Amino acid sequence: MTASTLSRSTAKSRIAAVCAVAVAGTLLLTACGDQTDSASTKDGAASENSAPLFDKLPEKYQKSGVIKVGTNAEYAPMESVENGKIVGVDPDLAEALGKQLGVKFEFTSGSFDGLITALNTGRHDIAMSSITDNKQRQEGLDDSGKKLGKGVDFVDYFLAGTAVYTKKGNPEGIKSIEDLCGKGAAVQRGTTYEKALKKQSTACTDGGEKAIDIQSFENDTEAQTRVKSGGAVAGVNDYPVALDLARKANGGKDFEVVGEQVDAGPFGIAVNKDNTELRDALQEAVDAIIADGSYKKVLDKWGAGTGAIDKAAINGGK
Repeated sequence: MTASTLSRSTAKSRIAAVCAVAVAGTLLLTACGDQTDSASTKDGAASENSAPLFDKLPEKYQKSGVIKVGTNAEYAPMESVENGKIVGVDPDLAEALGKQLGVKFEFTSGSFDGLITALNTGRHDIAMSSITDNKQRQEGLDDSGKKLGKGVDFVDYFLAGTAVYTKKGNPEGIKSIEDLCGKGAAVQRGTTYEKALKKQSTACTDGGEKAIDIQSFENDTEAQTRVKSGGAVAGVNDYPVALDLARKANGGKDFEVVGEQVDAGPFGIAVNKDNTELRDALQEAVDAIIADGSYKKVLDKWGAGTGAIDKAAINGGK
């Protein structure tokens, strides 16, 4: 026996001993065995991944172990920042999806109206930020139907509509979005509920009433501040976001939701149209977390159970 053979033999004995201690102590180690015969795959990814859907992912993500997510973390309970960390329904659902896919979802917050552009330029792999799946975004169109880009595909995972909220006490007696004719309404720019306000404003003028004074802001916090200060009689937002705002802002003393949600549609995870393999893997992962109960657990944790769906869809929005 040569010196090198003796060294390897000694190493094997030590590893075996460690494994024996681990088993005796009920501590599970994944690396027990002959270390000279095992290796990691390229870029540090594990040579084996026990996640059920790992093999469904494109090789790029298998190697990196990361899916980069673009979001706009201003939509509690869906996504917001607490103590410097992005938290909420979407990050928790992404964590559950990560367990199915064997990768980590890393969130970065930016402006909402820039998310799809950032996705299609490769800055993010997906966008997950309470994004309503509709034909306009699927086809890359602006409000007038003009082609702006190639659009994106969506993996639908949640259902929500538009809601109107007012200052606590509802001093103007607003009952629905139809009551906003001739009044000021605050909204975040680039959202589907800004589009809902524009649609309603047209209905107002067609009916002989004054247009809505639509006050669009870069972020939703500014829109909320406008309503709270009385500069707008109401704000418009996604239904689960408006409910959470009414419950939590200043201990529930600042806002209230009026009427029922309207125009309910799916939220989707946006994916580049060229990245169909990732899109399909995400669809399977959403169905998997619905089936194993982790999906419901996340929604219940954040009080968002009204938005639950039974099955994921691709481009289900209209």
